[in-house]
Amino acid sequence: MEKKIVELDVREDLKNKLEPFQKIMDAVLGLKENDIFILHAPFKPIPLFAVMKAKGFDHDAVEIEKKHWKVTFIKKGEQK
Repeated sequence: MEKKIVELDVREDLKNKLEPFQKIMDAVLGLKENDIFILHAPFKPIPLFAVMKAKGFDHDAVEIEKKHWKVTFIKKGEQK
């Protein structure tokens, strides 16, 4: 089965003072086990980690450069 990869960059939204939470939730909606969601943000989005964990995602965060974090979320399955 093919893995789905969804990538979203919210750096411009945050720069323009737009809240990207709903955009992120819409992007991960429908992702299945082993699908990947890649988020680009200007900071390490620590509060998002707990939300995504509750939705069944593990994560790996890497600072690419100043004000550019790349967070890879992998769907592991729903938490019961």
